Amino acid sequence: MQIALNGRAALITGGSKGLGLAMAKAFAQAGGHVALVARGAEALAAAEAEIRDAAPTAKVAAIAADIRTAAGCEQAFNGAVRALGQVDILVNNAGTSQRGEFLSVSDALWQDDLDLKLFAAIRLCRLALPGMRDRRWGRIINVLNIGAKAPKAGSTPTSVSRAAGMALTKALANEFAPHNVLVNAMLVGIIESDQWVRRHAADKRNITWEEWKAEQGRAVPLGRIGKAEEFAALALLLASDQGGYVTGTAINVDGGASPVV
Repeated sequence: MQIALNGRAALITGGSKGLGLAMAKAFAQAGGHVALVARGAEALAAAEAEIRDAAPTAKVAAIAADIRTAAGCEQAFNGAVRALGQVDILVNNAGTSQRGEFLSVSDALWQDDLDLKLFAAIRLCRLALPGMRDRRWGRIINVLNIGAKAPKAGSTPTSVSRAAGMALTKALANEFAPHNVLVNAMLVGIIESDQWVRRHAADKRNITWEEWKAEQGRAVPLGRIGKAEEFAALALLLASDQGGYVTGTAINVDGGASPVV
């Protein structure tokens, strides 16, 4: 099956590295246009150049914005519309893994986590949905993690904000399905990304990246950690016409690691 986006325009938050960059590259190579949103201008410029090399005919916009604020969300969305004309596909991918013992998590940390992972998605959906509804075509993909379904001890605040994102996904899917706007979530397990590169760098045991990946993969039923390109392939399907009968789902992309399907 050949999946094509046929000029659809996608806004991807957290688009300069890791999973966001992999999705942007897959979308561009499938004939889409992409607007990358992140805070770091240097990383954005490198990502933009990489995508242009991989997909020379795609329109690519790099937008530096802090989507933890309403103004930053408007800056990101309006920049994407100026560069690409409209937003057909919204991927809410920005996020970090803030976690700790519940009694140690401050109000400030809770608020920062909710601003980045939940309120940013709410605000961007609110900006994107009117146009998608009017054109009777739209795709929203909320990137969460498997803790949204099966939170572990010491997983707050991230598991709570991710679970809220899963509820947002289902509510929007039901409300906008009559307008042919499909809303899905992808729940990340252990997949090669900038977050896991940072965790390896913080490991004081002086083991190589390949050794570290192999060690982490032993806890996964498939016996390895995932590749960003594998995650991007599913995102591409959900963003396309070929994924046109899938909405309101929260799909584990985790090699079988989650105890909850």
